[in-house]
Amino acid sequence: MRAVSTIALAASIIIAGCATRPPVPAEAAASARFLPEEDLAGRSWGKGEFRSITGVRRAFDVELNGVWDGSTLTLVEDFRYADGVVERKTWRLTKMADGRYRGSREDVVGEAVGFLDGAAFRLEYTMAIPKKDGGARTVKFRDVLVDDGAGGVINRANVSWFGIPVGSVDLKTSRTPGA
Repeated sequence: MRAVSTIALAASIIIAGCATRPPVPAEAAASARFLPEEDLAGRSWGKGEFRSITGVRRAFDVELNGVWDGSTLTLVEDFRYADGVVERKTWRLTKMADGRYRGSREDVVGEAVGFLDGAAFRLEYTMAIPKKDGGARTVKFRDVLVDDGAGGVINRANVSWFGIPVGSVDLKTSRTPGA
């Protein structure tokens, strides 16, 4: 009986981890609805940090350049990590007739799915993270993006591996370089 209870508890924790979405940040502008094609178009700059449950912290700066063509947002992200690594990633988010978004990026496995949730935009995807041995580990990202009320964006993400929370990302952008 005790083994069944332990298995049920473990399953509950894994299911809860799979279902966990980041809450809308308190700093979000109360009246502003986030629309990727508006809030991510143009140039912006940001500072962020990845944190893992093992204590790893990886700070980064990012320059974003988004172009909306009427149906697809192409968002080029140029990352500069504190450890000296530089990388470029390009999102392509296409708005569907039902108001949802489908997306791709070089390191995304399958398709990203985005949707409006009140004033927030949520983006969920699986990412392949390179390992030192040449392979890759796949983790699930659940992002929530909101307008900060000053022309910038707050992006918070929960990261999980097989449904177990393993990290988070916080990013704040501005329309002004270095802000």
